[in-house]
Amino acid sequence: MPADNPNTDKNTFHARIADLSDGDKPREKAIAHGIRTLSDTELIAILLGGGVPGKSVIELSKELYNACGKSLSTMAQMSIRDMSHRFHGIGPAKAVTIAAALELGGRRQDVKENRRPRIRGAADAYEHIRGALQNLPTEEFWVMLLSRAGHVIATECISRGGTAATVVEPKIVMKRAVEHLASSIILVHNHPSGNLHPSPQDDALTRKLHDGAALLEIPVVDHLIISPEGYYSYADQGRL
Repeated sequence: MPADNPNTDKNTFHARIADLSDGDKPREKAIAHGIRTLSDTELIAILLGGGVPGKSVIELSKELYNACGKSLSTMAQMSIRDMSHRFHGIGPAKAVTIAAALELGGRRQDVKENRRPRIRGAADAYEHIRGALQNLPTEEFWVMLLSRAGHVIATECISRGGTAATVVEPKIVMKRAVEHLASSIILVHNHPSGNLHPSPQDDALTRKLHDGAALLEIPVVDHLIISPEGYYSYADQGRL
């Protein structure tokens, strides 16, 4: 007799999107009503494609989503290795697919029109750069270089570090500002921990860069700290 087909095992019932009832098929729902009508777990289920024996793709999607506190930002911070090791049914290929989708979503936020955006305050600066920083698992320090009218000339990463700190050389920041003929600069770094309060080290670095840039007549107009929870602005807090 031929060996049983593992795909016909009763434990695999409802494991794939194709096996779900019509009302539970996210692909059909997206086609009929638009992709925006899908919940986060339904979108994740489409990326996963299939579940595991005894667990449907929708159930697997909910397991991943709930484990991340129902936060896509938290999910975006999870490494591919961690995701594939923690969840039965999510191997490296599926983990890469999810990571790629979340990365595209983050980059989409940072896509601008061909014209250079104008920064009028901390909220504008945050919207311009948050896609690059808010979901990183390690700390990075960036500088936003502005024209006299406040338009962004360039946004550059100065240094990358670990989960708690990164080393910043003031002369590199000043070199970038001079090279781009910037009229002012905004300092930006992220806190992967989610804590938006500046540390004593953050305060000391802000003062050093503020004073150094003033000698070149390139004012530091703000320093933003970014996390998945939002941002902290030295300027908004009256600290510059």
